[in-house]
Amino acid sequence: MNYKLIVRPEAEKELEEAFVWYEQQIVGLGNQFLLAVDAAINSIQRNPLQYPVIYKDIRRTLTRRFPYQVFYVINDTKIVIIAVFHGMRNPMIWKSRN
Repeated sequence: MNYKLIVRPEAEKELEEAFVWYEQQIVGLGNQFLLAVDAAINSIQRNPLQYPVIYKDIRRTLTRRFPYQVFYVINDTKIVIIAVFHGMRNPMIWKSRN
């Protein structure tokens, strides 16, 4: 089944902030971060049910190389990315987005 991908504005903002931070550390690292997140999202799109439900109906996958997690829900024919979150941040922030 093909799911429509929706990235919530909060997740887009988190992604942008992380990109800027990594890019300030080493030029090009921000792009590598985006590639890691893109790979995680592509994996979600290929098989959204493969990742565990970790809170209510929210599922999570991890990015490679970077300490980030992609949180999403499946709604009928949509995959909704609700957060792109650093592993050390307070989980109550993303839990309130569902």
